[in-house]
Amino acid sequence: MTGAPGKPIRKTLAVINCSQLLTLAGARRPRTGGDLRQLSIIEDGALLLCGDRIETVGRRREIESLIPEDCEVIDAGRRVVMPGFVDAHTHPVFAGIRANEFEQRTTGATYREIAARGGGIRATVRATRNASLSDLVRIGKHYAEWFLRSGTTTIEAKSGYGLTIEDELKILHAIKQLNDETQLRYVPTFLGAHDIPSEYKSRRATYVNLIINEMLPRVAEERLAEYCDVFCEQDVFTTDEAWQILSAARCLGLGLRMHADQLTLSGGAKLAAELNTATADHLEHTDPTGIAALKVAGVQPVLLPGSVYALGSKHYPAAREMIDAGLAVVLATDFNPGSSPTPSIPMILSLACTQMKLTPAEAITASTINAAYSLGRGDEIGSLEKGKRADFVIHDCEDYRELAYFFGIEHPWRVFSSGKSAFSRSVSEARP
Repeated sequence: MTGAPGKPIRKTLAVINCSQLLTLAGARRPRTGGDLRQLSIIEDGALLLCGDRIETVGRRREIESLIPEDCEVIDAGRRVVMPGFVDAHTHPVFAGIRANEFEQRTTGATYREIAARGGGIRATVRATRNASLSDLVRIGKHYAEWFLRSGTTTIEAKSGYGLTIEDELKILHAIKQLNDETQLRYVPTFLGAHDIPSEYKSRRATYVNLIINEMLPRVAEERLAEYCDVFCEQDVFTTDEAWQILSAARCLGLGLRMHADQLTLSGGAKLAAELNTATADHLEHTDPTGIAALKVAGVQPVLLPGSVYALGSKHYPAAREMIDAGLAVVLATDFNPGSSPTPSIPMILSLACTQMKLTPAEAITASTINAAYSLGRGDEIGSLEKGKRADFVIHDCEDYRELAYFFGIEHPWRVFSSGKSAFSRSVSEARP
């Protein structure tokens, strides 16, 4: 990083007195195996920023000698400092909520039964179609604050609650506007293949052709998405239909992601491997053959324990088997109004540790640097290293394991996105 000739670089911000500075520094690739537990922690650490970038990280005594007089200094108060979470699977733009379905599930109704009665995704589609672009942006800003106050600074953001050309474009335009107008960073994904809309239920092939021949070309032409996703499931899009849609998306230059093997062993993981998608998401029912196929193809699994929990299931994905197979696992919230209404990665860390037996270190790696690589941004975010974007969080704890240990609370004290304060709250300056 260099300034104008003859002028020193102005260090705009320094953070000192970190109990643990989790840098996640390491090889420039997604982490697998034992590397998932390597957080590259600097005890009594500090970091120095230059604008929106990280200039230096190191021990406090090393950094303090480099801090210029006009630099703002934040005393972390012996707290944990780490990269902002990267949430690699969310559905953050929608209208309406489905608390009524939540209540129905408490009395024994299943996700499929509710969907068969016209609820589920289609209920949100109806509400979202009736909302204006400004309505969606206004609602989306409220949820953006939820993400930021949970310590998340980047999210993958899917459409999928419009299921018409106009409404899918409306959602993607809302995502673009939210990216421009909030401090949360959005990576847009087109998910027109989220469900078969009611008006096409007896004309599946017609809707698939609409996605391929009309929706995808418009999305690509207007550059509204980086990725295309398909919900591949026996009651939604078959593997043949998913193959058609994703192949068309690839021809238009979009990256590929997949909802795979969530409700049944549908063959989604094998298809993701065949197409060499960036990720295969959910994978609750993926078997050893599917895991092996993902490994050979280098597809990253995105695991979503929040949806398993919220649906009242106990069928969590085989995370330990995936790690043992050498997969670069990712954890994400699946934030959506039906099956996982949480923006909290700390809650996901707790579920990953208690229900899928990841260690706290593995869970943090899966929700920072591995998530960043799954979005094609591993060289930009996900770790605290020189030259990377200054997305970091000061958590109100002294040991990183507290993030999963104390669940159901907000850990972040201060959140920074591109070097600027994105959230802060009052806490006692004294550590217990």
